Amino acid sequence: MRSAIIGLGVIGKVHYDVLRKRGEEIVALCDIDAEKLTPYEGVKQYADYKKMLDEETIDVVHICTPHYLHAEMVVYALKKDKNVLCEKPLCIKEEEIDEILAAERASKGQLGVCFQNRFNRSSLFVKDFLRDKKIDRAEGVVAWHRDETYYRSAEWRGKKSTEGGGVLINQAIHTLDLLQWIVGMPAEVAATADHRALKNVIEVEDTVDARFFGDVDFDLHATVTSNVDHPVELRFSCGAQKIVVYPDRVTIDGRPVDIDAPDQTKWYGKPVYGDGHQKLISVFYECVSEGRRFPIDGSEGAKSVRCVLAAYRSGGERTKIR
Repeated sequence: MRSAIIGLGVIGKVHYDVLRKRGEEIVALCDIDAEKLTPYEGVKQYADYKKMLDEETIDVVHICTPHYLHAEMVVYALKKDKNVLCEKPLCIKEEEIDEILAAERASKGQLGVCFQNRFNRSSLFVKDFLRDKKIDRAEGVVAWHRDETYYRSAEWRGKKSTEGGGVLINQAIHTLDLLQWIVGMPAEVAATADHRALKNVIEVEDTVDARFFGDVDFDLHATVTSNVDHPVELRFSCGAQKIVVYPDRVTIDGRPVDIDAPDQTKWYGKPVYGDGHQKLISVFYECVSEGRRFPIDGSEGAKSVRCVLAAYRSGGERTKIR
């Protein structure tokens, strides 16, 4: 495959490393910050993503830019009939969802959304384990640490117009995606968003508490005001049975469960990302190569965005998810 990456920040480097390990041909890289491109000598470099997509022969383009740029870049690449793998979130506005899905339907290329935690060994185990069980209740907890230094590290962070929100659309969206993937897409949500520690630093929320209503109700508690990054927890109740899922392990009624050994020795990026990036990218490339549908396409990737945007509209009141 001939690959290209737009955005060489923290997550773009993860995609680059995975592609190198896979042996893909990285033909072009794009970033408006020339300094971010300097470590990648020998690869054609661009500051203008449209120019890159117009000039280069590219099989798969990876979009790893700030949130507010995702929609326009996805649509442009799909209209060029490129296969597109976009980092989360797919977009940050309701109207962008329809525009992206229309472009996806009209394109010869595939669209994939990078919710790599679906490919964590623990997530796959629990998805299968709960498949035929009655889930009474589910809950997700994200307690991470983000401080002023983090938000000052990039101008787009912490702003409604460029990040789309705070902890819910950025750090906790993976956990929200896992919950709806496992128990089913909810129909309504009641949520509150608050500033607990970062009010004078960011204009978006640092803490969210949400209850989602559907065939199986679930709660999500997320904050970036913790003193350290704690492992994300998913909790499921099936009668008297209690299942707890972490990025790298599962317990049932307090006892650890044997899950398949990892098929790789290196985790890419921060440990909180989980070990799914390599597997997700590999599956996407296999689907493109074999003409199969990638399971996290535009419609699937938009589900968590719909949930997030409804939560932001909620203001504590029960609100329909569009």
